[in-house]
Amino acid sequence: MKNYLAIIAALVSVILFQGCEIVQVRSYSIEQFMNTTSIFGSSFSYDNKMILFSSNETGVYNGYTIPVEGGEPTPITKSEKNSIYTISFFPEDNRILYRSDDGGNEIYHIYLKDENGGVTDLTPDSGSRSVFYEWSHDRKSFYYGSNKRNPKFMDLYEMNINSFEPRMVFKNDKGLTVGAISNDKKYIALIKIITRANTDMYLYNTDTEKMKHITPHEGEIYFSPESFSYDSKILYYLTDKESEFKFVKAYDIESGDSQIIESMDWDVMYTYFSHEGKYNITALNRDARTEIKIVDNVNQMQIELPELPLGEITSVNISRNEELMTFYHNGSTSSSNLYVFNFETGDYKKLTDTMSPDIAISDLVEAEVIRYKSFDDLEIPAILYKPKQIKPGTKAPAVLWIHGGPGGQSRLTYRPLLQYLANHGYVVLAVNNRGSSGYGKTFYGLDNLRHGEDDLLDCVAAKSFLESTGYVDVEKIGIMGGSYGGYMTLAALTFQPEEFAVGVDLYGISNWVRTLESIPEWWEAFRESLYKELGNPYTDKERLYRISPLFHSENIVRPLFVLQGANDPRVLKVESDEIVEAVRSNGVPVEYLVFDDEGHGLRKKENQLQAYEAILNFLDIHLKGNEE
Repeated sequence: MKNYLAIIAALVSVILFQGCEIVQVRSYSIEQFMNTTSIFGSSFSYDNKMILFSSNETGVYNGYTIPVEGGEPTPITKSEKNSIYTISFFPEDNRILYRSDDGGNEIYHIYLKDENGGVTDLTPDSGSRSVFYEWSHDRKSFYYGSNKRNPKFMDLYEMNINSFEPRMVFKNDKGLTVGAISNDKKYIALIKIITRANTDMYLYNTDTEKMKHITPHEGEIYFSPESFSYDSKILYYLTDKESEFKFVKAYDIESGDSQIIESMDWDVMYTYFSHEGKYNITALNRDARTEIKIVDNVNQMQIELPELPLGEITSVNISRNEELMTFYHNGSTSSSNLYVFNFETGDYKKLTDTMSPDIAISDLVEAEVIRYKSFDDLEIPAILYKPKQIKPGTKAPAVLWIHGGPGGQSRLTYRPLLQYLANHGYVVLAVNNRGSSGYGKTFYGLDNLRHGEDDLLDCVAAKSFLESTGYVDVEKIGIMGGSYGGYMTLAALTFQPEEFAVGVDLYGISNWVRTLESIPEWWEAFRESLYKELGNPYTDKERLYRISPLFHSENIVRPLFVLQGANDPRVLKVESDEIVEAVRSNGVPVEYLVFDDEGHGLRKKENQLQAYEAILNFLDIHLKGNEE
């Protein structure tokens, strides 16, 4: 019966009259939306004939290769349980590195898959977490971080790919994070996180084993090492010193002097060089969309990138011989696809087609950036999805989407859940409330020690904007989000109980005291930063109690849907268990969906399908009022 209804849903069409033009919009089932494939990552084979990437085509992420000249992807791993995330081809053969964990517990190990299909765990230490950093410039080894010595800190190791014997390069006892490693292996650039907006940089000399603090400062200033020059004499880094936005500076290691390299009116996200230093790749976060700039340092010219449909180019990767480049392109109505570009000819080729063949792009909603005024006249950026099937003179239900973080950002990328809701008649507004990244350091810091307060009022103010459009039913506005966005959903229903008609909480925090006391051991480097931003659970318990929905759950009177991964190491399952039990005792409609094989977020396609369909059904009943 369910499949029959899905087929019927696919055939449903709505006729809209816009002036004299008739527009036909089809409504799609969740099965059709989830027929889209998610892919990411890219690594060139040693001979530049193949590209390695990750794909969830089978429902679970696995490794695939595809010819540079184009063709069908070939699966090279066949996991049915745990997601496999590819890292890289080996420098001189077709062996690969990948990482995987157990059921989303984030205890990653690094694996070697040889050309005969054999798999070796290169970091087998039980209970320890290993994260790949980068290949050495000579490609005879790779660097990775591991907390096997001390669960709280990630030491830096170098693993020789002939012997596969790891060697500790840097013993990390001060909660530092590796930012970049010089080509000559002499220098390691490290970052100390004080708060998310206040950091310090250190330069470690592996020859002398001396550490140099290179950014002494006062006040809240961000510093982040990005990459070294080809000759290892200059460190390029990001900072927002005396600026609202992050920009690029160069630090001369011998003289200690710094100079500005590139500054814009938006945040620079990252900057790095190709293997031989010919190309410099810099990414800019321009109003929730990535802009890539590639400069040819030899010919002193900017590379003209392919002209593609509305969207963004991301994840640039240049081959070791600097002849080819892979990149991804996506937009709000198109999923990410992998491309290859030839620097000499300027030609490019689309290698994948990940969008569901069942869905016509013309039926999807082109998201747009809007801005509205909050309670204190602060301008709040947001991304609006207006369903095409809204008839003139009618009003539709709406849902706010609140991103994770805190400090995340909703962007103009393809979000199947948001498009699915819009396709079924829901106006969706993805709010970038105060505290979101990408809009300058002042905006970024406005939610410090104000979580669940001013940022929540930004969400409430979004209702006025939606009402002003004339096509939203202000009595039928819900709120939903994941992780920190899940907390904001619970906070909205708790502290502004009459403002939103329903809430959908995806693995959100209900008890800040417990969450901050139980953060994963490997987050030790970020612990103090979290405490300074959110509150210290040992000294600021009263405030954390005040903003935790669990302790005020009697206020929740609107229907609630909670989704949770059983293996979540960040937001423990008990967070959702307790808020569900508490709200049910109020006599309020509550639905609860737990995935035993997921962690923080839903990675498996079958779980996403089940979750998204359940969310729509919940909204249809409790927001639209459609009991059927």
